Amino acid sequence: MKIAACYFTLLAACFSTPLYSQTYSVQSPDNNITIEINNSGTLSYTIKKDHHPVILPSALGFEFKAEPAMGTGMEVISDSIHTVNETWEPVIKSKHAKIVNHYNEMTLQLVEKSGLKRRMDLICRAYNDGVAFRYKLYSSQVIGSREITRENTSFRLPSGAKVWLENLKSYTTSQESEFLPVPADSITEQTLAGLPMLIELQKNNYIAITEANIDNYPGFYIGKDNKTDTAELAVKLSPLKGEKEDGVKARFENGLSTPWRVIMMGSRPGDLITSELIQNLNEPLAIKDPSWIKPGLSAWDHWWSGEVKMDMPTIFRYIDLAAEMGWPYMLIDWQWYGPFNTPEADITKAAPQLNMPEILSYAKSKNVRCWLWIYSSDVNRNNNFEKAFPLYEQWGIAGIKIDFMDRDDQEMVNWYRRIIQKAAAHHLLVDFHGAFKPDGIIRTYPNMITREGVMGEEYSKFSTRITPRHNVTLPFTRMLAGQMDYTPGGFLNVTARDFKKQSPTLVMNTRCAELSKFVIYESPFMVNCEHPDHIIGQPGADFLKLVPTVWDDIRALDGYPGEFIILAKKSGDDWFIGAMTNEKGRKISIPLDFLSPGKYEMECWMDDKDAETHPQHIKQSKRTVNATTVYQLEMAGSGGFVARIRPVK
Repeated sequence: MKIAACYFTLLAACFSTPLYSQTYSVQSPDNNITIEINNSGTLSYTIKKDHHPVILPSALGFEFKAEPAMGTGMEVISDSIHTVNETWEPVIKSKHAKIVNHYNEMTLQLVEKSGLKRRMDLICRAYNDGVAFRYKLYSSQVIGSREITRENTSFRLPSGAKVWLENLKSYTTSQESEFLPVPADSITEQTLAGLPMLIELQKNNYIAITEANIDNYPGFYIGKDNKTDTAELAVKLSPLKGEKEDGVKARFENGLSTPWRVIMMGSRPGDLITSELIQNLNEPLAIKDPSWIKPGLSAWDHWWSGEVKMDMPTIFRYIDLAAEMGWPYMLIDWQWYGPFNTPEADITKAAPQLNMPEILSYAKSKNVRCWLWIYSSDVNRNNNFEKAFPLYEQWGIAGIKIDFMDRDDQEMVNWYRRIIQKAAAHHLLVDFHGAFKPDGIIRTYPNMITREGVMGEEYSKFSTRITPRHNVTLPFTRMLAGQMDYTPGGFLNVTARDFKKQSPTLVMNTRCAELSKFVIYESPFMVNCEHPDHIIGQPGADFLKLVPTVWDDIRALDGYPGEFIILAKKSGDDWFIGAMTNEKGRKISIPLDFLSPGKYEMECWMDDKDAETHPQHIKQSKRTVNATTVYQLEMAGSGGFVARIRPVK
């Protein structure tokens, strides 16, 4: 809807608004959410939900090297609104078998009134569960690259907001840290907050800021700087390699579309978990025949689970583990090609002590497919991936885990795309570690099946940072961006008092809490971290034989970041429940009203009565339930719960 400036000339004068002010808005399909663009000499935007401000008037625009800034003195030369209402089926069902993509989109074409008369488009989408906007920039009169030094997008929050802050402190990290609750006004110029950022405006009003469809553009962080109002959170772009904070962030010649700046919205923090907004903001499937892309659980011969050797007997043991558990994959980790991150590293040849044809033949005989770990510099050196990826396809390798990128500048973002596309051409799945957050690219390239970018289970090996509180914060924060390779499965469960850094690795939560991570955490390629000796025949191992990694539906039943979470997920005719709590034990009533009519068998794995002192102890039970049942859930401190609910036939 366009509000004509001339119609409101008198009203505008009453409020001391410039006569040339232009205001445009678009609403969500249910009319509850509005994004409004104001062009009163300086571009700004406002977001409202139920007529209440979610984002107060905030800046838009850019600064460049060797040319003036953009965002002031512009006029709208064209505006349009259209509606999209479609349903599409994802190749990888992270949350839903079918995804509704329903939004109203407004496009504003702007041009500077004087000077260089440069063009810029602003595209805004309003969904029922959030808002997204992006810019489109064009070439200028100067032949050659334009260089962005700053994106002026900001986020002005209502007073009293609380944020869950991941303060990364550097643009070159693996984005692995805690999300800690702090007042929004505690963010300073020194803050470099990773995304997604969960924000509590009121107890019934939550938003999360993140981005989607990152392509040919750097990732962004949140902080403050001396160029914005002190009440505004500023976008901070990852600089190009070799550039400083005030240097060049992106270069382009013929035009550039930025990633979507996303504001997810919900009445409860759990509402954001079930949203498909991030995937909806990406392009449709680009792989002609994706039938080879298969999710599933994987064994992993990693240093986490003990002093694992890179030799044939060890690899065979983990292949046997996968076969025993019914998992389709086994991940062969570092040093399979010998020393890595060196000029001599050859990712096309196995280390002398390994016979790759024999390994792959053995795995095939067990109905298991192998993944290979590779150091990122070894992939990139001399374009090694050009010869390695076709070779891996010949070998029958299922996927590649590439590690230690630790950047999200424009060049690295483009490198990710190139690797994903090349891997797809050779039927290889991809798992990025040392990676930046996901952005929904799994819709376009579902072979990009998971990635790290999370402070996961491996930190239990060398720190005390993987606490129950951290574990129940992740679903409401990092997981909002999408798939996360947390690598759960630690079965050496101990109390916080008994926890110590050692090998084999301990984890400071109950066995049932560990099982719940396989339901709660989103990762279609779910990698189990534990040693075969600690899994086979142990209590709870039977659950890991039947839990899926992809889902037809999801319900956030209850929870609050840092305290507890309860999710229900559907696979075929079965429902699974995963629940986890922080250090505090809880008793919670769970209505099973998400079930369809009929009788069901509910099989439960729960903390035993002494689980707070003996965290490995669990008990199992079965009972008949239906949609009217209210299940009384009880979790020990640092505990959890899982259940499978199956129709009675």
